[in-house]
Amino acid sequence: MFKNKNTVLKMGRVKWFDQAEGYGFISPVDGSDEIYVSRRAIANTKIKSLNEGQDVEFSIYRSSHGLSAADVIAF
Repeated sequence: MFKNKNTVLKMGRVKWFDQAEGYGFISPVDGSDEIYVSRRAIANTKIKSLNEGQDVEFSIYRSSHGLSAADVIAF
């Protein structure tokens, strides 16, 4: 998944991430609904997991899970 010029980036914090299963949820800082995130959405290919409480930047798309994160960059 790659950003395009129409992509809106959001900021959030990892609510939880199950490293064994490879997915979790992000709580956007704007208070909107939690966003599903999978390890495949992490933009840095050297990072395969996220940590609870970690700040992230991401874009959103609609998937079979509902709203999902893409292009996730962890700080």
